[in-house]
Amino acid sequence: MCGIVGYIGNKQAFPILLKGLKRLEYRGYDSAGIAVLNGNLHVYKKAGKVSELEEFTDGKDVSATIGIGHTRWATHGVPNDVNAHPHLSNSGDLALIHNGIIENYDSIKKELIKRGYTFKSDTDTEVLVNLIEEVRKQDKLSLEDAVRSALNEVVGAYAIVVIDRHDPDHLIAARKGSPMVIGIGEGEFFIASDASPIVEYTKNVIYLDDQEYACISRDGSYHIKTLGNIEKSHAIQKLELSLEAIEKSGFDHFMLKEIYEQPKVIADALRGRMNAEQGWIKLGGLSEYTNRINTANRIIISACGTSWHSALLGEYLIEDLARVPVEVEYASEFRYRNPIIGEKDVMIAISQSGETADTLAAIELAKDRQALIYGICNVIGSSIARISHAGSYTHAGPEIGVASTKAFTAQITILTLIALQIAKEKGTISVSKLREILYELEHMPQKIEATLKLDKQIQEIAAIYKDASNFLYLGRGYNFPVALEGALKLKEISYIHAEGYPAAEMKHGPIALIDENMPVVFLATNASAYEKIVSNIQEVKARKGKVIAVVNEGDTHIRTMADHIIEVPATEEVLSPLVTIVPLQLLSYHIAILRGCNVDQPRNLAKSVTVE
Repeated sequence: MCGIVGYIGNKQAFPILLKGLKRLEYRGYDSAGIAVLNGNLHVYKKAGKVSELEEFTDGKDVSATIGIGHTRWATHGVPNDVNAHPHLSNSGDLALIHNGIIENYDSIKKELIKRGYTFKSDTDTEVLVNLIEEVRKQDKLSLEDAVRSALNEVVGAYAIVVIDRHDPDHLIAARKGSPMVIGIGEGEFFIASDASPIVEYTKNVIYLDDQEYACISRDGSYHIKTLGNIEKSHAIQKLELSLEAIEKSGFDHFMLKEIYEQPKVIADALRGRMNAEQGWIKLGGLSEYTNRINTANRIIISACGTSWHSALLGEYLIEDLARVPVEVEYASEFRYRNPIIGEKDVMIAISQSGETADTLAAIELAKDRQALIYGICNVIGSSIARISHAGSYTHAGPEIGVASTKAFTAQITILTLIALQIAKEKGTISVSKLREILYELEHMPQKIEATLKLDKQIQEIAAIYKDASNFLYLGRGYNFPVALEGALKLKEISYIHAEGYPAAEMKHGPIALIDENMPVVFLATNASAYEKIVSNIQEVKARKGKVIAVVNEGDTHIRTMADHIIEVPATEEVLSPLVTIVPLQLLSYHIAILRGCNVDQPRNLAKSVTVE
């Protein structure tokens, strides 16, 4: 949820930390702070965006070659200067930054208060830094041993970096349930929540595993241990991320850039995994477990947020094409309801970041019960990628905009390939039908390019409805999950209340909301339910609702009924979500811009939800 960055080396730390925080701001942006060590610990922190911290530190003493920085998404304590990180221990000797939640902080805090500690903030982080100080003082431990001992006492999730006022040559980083990557440069080290602050300086990185810590020295040495004090060895990995991929490249916002990247993203997701002319699909991870997947009792797909909507589409695809029973679960609910799952089941876990806390918890439960875990994620080296038995990367590239766009279409693309590969191996799809769908998939980038050319028309529609208080999104079959996702996009970035429903369910409640002020977005590309959708449109028009219809090119029938139509290229119905979602993404983007909203950093949201 929060972004953390650290540096030790021979360069000035502050510019590196500040730039790193700007690159991590999509992970949290309600406050930010930096601590630098140059004989004394200088801590500067400010509520608001990183730009406000930059202005606040102008002219202040920030010279140092070691430091830590943090951009916050608030959990414990409101966003203000005091609750911003870094936090100091009572003595002022230790400074700590933290991503995650310490669940037993209250009991620890009460005990520390009994021992004379005082607290300035409402955060669990200030409790943790003082616990480390108390353990070090009472047991006369080194900082490394004190950190390890303290972390064995806490319950919850964390990624932390600690520096000591009396030791400018070391810093300690640790993680459990929150991501942590260490960049290894020439005589310098970088620490961050993800690779975006690091890629400018080095391509060599190490990903810490859960319940591990790293002690990093200015002399170029480091060691990694578990919280059980067992030495670990990690291979140095090469970053595939490019600096250009995390810049806006001339677009006004990352979200718009990422919407326009979708043709390339789908092409990259398909590359080397299928061939329409020869009629084959091959996902490496899937092939490794062919027998177990083909004989599974059922597939459970677990995800959160936008990934849950792609999971719903996965259910439609796999059941329709491969004839395997599928259940879709909110990861946040799965672990708390004593689910029935065992060795004859397969769990597909979906997460853009690969670090979603609820999805990781669902995976652990399923693994404990001997289910096969197949991960779908975007970030190489992420936790889900490492703990799954097999899986597929989406290859969508970094997604900086908090509201997911290209990750959604990449996930759908992978789920389509999974459904088709299982269907081919089980013999539930004819060769001719398989080739038809694969041919359409190969041409999907061009169809999305054509859809993106509707941007000006969609902007004009957005201008008409930018002041609406409510929106309704309706779809049937494959377009029902798209309706859910379209509504979510509008809610996330424009703050307009929006709901997605199966079109037929409109009569069972939502129809009461429809009047002349209610825009209703219909996804009307389904040939299998076309007449039913037409009937639903007529029901809305009879109640003076405003209809925005997404239709196939050349549809003249719905044109006579709808207030606005958006014509998209026709495709196989199973693939239609890849096309129909694009105008909904653009509609939400333009409405948000017209309302003066920050589309890349919508209020109260963070990109990667690494706490429960």
